[in-house]
Amino acid sequence: MTITDYFNLLWTDYTLRTITLGTAVLGAICGMLGSFAVLRKQSLLGDAISHAALPGIAVAFLITGAKDSNTLLLGALVSGLLGTFWIRGIITKTHLKTDTALGLILSLFFGFGMLLLTFIQKQPNANQAGLDKYLFGQAATLVESDVILMVVVTGISLLILLLFWKEFKILLFDADYTKTLGFNTKFIDTLITFFIVLAIVLGLQTVGVVLMSAMLLAPAAAARQWTNRLSTMIFIAAIFGAFSGVFGTAISASQNNLSTGPVIVLVASVFVLVSFVFSPGRGLLFKQIRFLQNRRDLKLQKTLQFMYDIVSTHDNISHPHAIRILNNFQGFTKKTLQQLEEKKWITLSGQQWSMTQKGFNKAENLYNQSDTND
Repeated sequence: MTITDYFNLLWTDYTLRTITLGTAVLGAICGMLGSFAVLRKQSLLGDAISHAALPGIAVAFLITGAKDSNTLLLGALVSGLLGTFWIRGIITKTHLKTDTALGLILSLFFGFGMLLLTFIQKQPNANQAGLDKYLFGQAATLVESDVILMVVVTGISLLILLLFWKEFKILLFDADYTKTLGFNTKFIDTLITFFIVLAIVLGLQTVGVVLMSAMLLAPAAAARQWTNRLSTMIFIAAIFGAFSGVFGTAISASQNNLSTGPVIVLVASVFVLVSFVFSPGRGLLFKQIRFLQNRRDLKLQKTLQFMYDIVSTHDNISHPHAIRILNNFQGFTKKTLQQLEEKKWITLSGQQWSMTQKGFNKAENLYNQSDTND
């Protein structure tokens, strides 16, 4: 099946429609909430929480003996929140830094989760088959109830964002100032973290424990390159996440033996790569263009100032001078002269140059600016 066939079947095939809608909603909510993790410099938090959720899935199965997705995700939510509070406790109660706490909890919980999964797999009960899908995800298992749950959580997240927008925004950029205004920073911080954990837990079934952090962070990292406004960044991140889900699912469905979760993450990585290179404000390409432009302008200005030093010794600024006078000046090239003439700062006549009144005024302003800076 080609990608074109996939999109043609999307409106008529229930399974394709459900999976595509689920991955799109998941990408949107991950991009939206991942923006807060990126801006709070807690990128590794998503990785730690997703791994910390694994033992919760295993314990929920051991208690209920059933593979009900809602029950397993509830166990993952409890385990993820427990891991989050442990991380915060280690940071606040000990002298360990954040990265150390994240690494400890990630390793501890993931190791315990793998131990429980191994124990479950060895039990004489065929019902445990398929639990390993939470490691790398299996989007094909999404059903309508899962999508409805994602839509509900996304709607609640949007509502909370609107209700606490001012508090979230202030806390992100100046936590100390937030305290002086009388806001309960601990409550606001916990609220943000809770919804980040919730988004991660929702994505475990689709993307899996191992890749969930990339799904959370990639759309937000890409969106950050395009804007300095929080609201715009959240919107762009949600768009990038949704498109990553849709196109990742389409590519996976159109090819044999391609897991949906990894493909979605790869598509999101493409958005990140394109943003890092082509975004106008921070993109590497435009940075290089601006660098070359600034270097060219500096070269023009240095040559113009050197000419000004020569011209200022004459009463008549349009007095012609030989080009050879500039030969020992490092900023001078024939192309530089042509560019100065195009800007009408000088006039050229054979091997002679003269400064125009416009060029004289420009050079004089440059000197005044340099004197002011000094």
